[in-house]
Amino acid sequence: MDVVKAAQLSGRTLEKVVVHPLVLLSIVDHYNRVARDTRKRVVGVLLGTSSRGVVDVTNSYAVPFEEDDKDPRIWFLDHNYHESMFSMFKRINAKEHVVGWYSTGPKLKENDLDVHALFTNYVPNPVLVIIDVQPKELGIPTKAYYAVEEVKENATQKSQKVFVHVPSEIAAHEVEEIGVEHLLRDVKDTTISTLATEVSSKLAALKGLDARLTEIRGYLDLVKRRPCNIFVLFFFQDVFNLLPNLNVNELIKAFAVKTNDMMLVIYLSSLIRSVIALHNLINNKMLNKEHEKAEDLKPAAVPTAAGS
Repeated sequence: MDVVKAAQLSGRTLEKVVVHPLVLLSIVDHYNRVARDTRKRVVGVLLGTSSRGVVDVTNSYAVPFEEDDKDPRIWFLDHNYHESMFSMFKRINAKEHVVGWYSTGPKLKENDLDVHALFTNYVPNPVLVIIDVQPKELGIPTKAYYAVEEVKENATQKSQKVFVHVPSEIAAHEVEEIGVEHLLRDVKDTTISTLATEVSSKLAALKGLDARLTEIRGYLDLVKRRPCNIFVLFFFQDVFNLLPNLNVNELIKAFAVKTNDMMLVIYLSSLIRSVIALHNLINNKMLNKEHEKAEDLKPAAVPTAAGS
């Protein structure tokens, strides 16, 4: 069953999930304290608000969670701890309520539907947000899902719950943006030059673009054998329409001039950097020679004989 049909059967219109930076920092801290350098995942509760199909996740807290590696049906989540924590959080901010739960997956697991069913006791339509605490490519490290009832075409088969992906994004209030900027300023590596940082960022962006194009190609290959989603194809068409026409001579000349200008600046910068390094080396050599001459001109200290 496709996503559109499943969403219609659920009777719920969830458009997107917004995750705030404080939530990401809290989840990463939870993972580093509990499951760092292991294959385990951590689980917690998401707090926030829900309005007009948008879930705004503004806070979170950790919950004790254990599961059997061999049998995914065996797991434990301390709901008593969750209830006591939520009562304390509610005293601080009564507007925040339980909107779902998070996991550091980094992918969906077999028992996620069972854990999700537990949270339906606290919120009618909870969301699951999977946070990739160790991302290997550039992009948003969050994936959001919600459960819908999938009705089988055969009436003899029972309906079952399935996860449906929902778009997610990172957003912050003005106060949070200031805090994130200060945090990034503190963790900045001063040993890396600005040029090296920009080149690394460009390389990571190109790797992310290559991964997205590969995913699009795989989808289009599958469309030949399966029913396609017209809305997805419309998005692809919009992307292709935004691409510039590189066959225009004026545009090719402009790219060439811009590239040559940047290469000239890089060459001059490297040349100036080398000259300054050589200048500092010569100054250091001259300073060392002056110190050696000063040491040679100092009178040698004559040892005094001890009196009897």
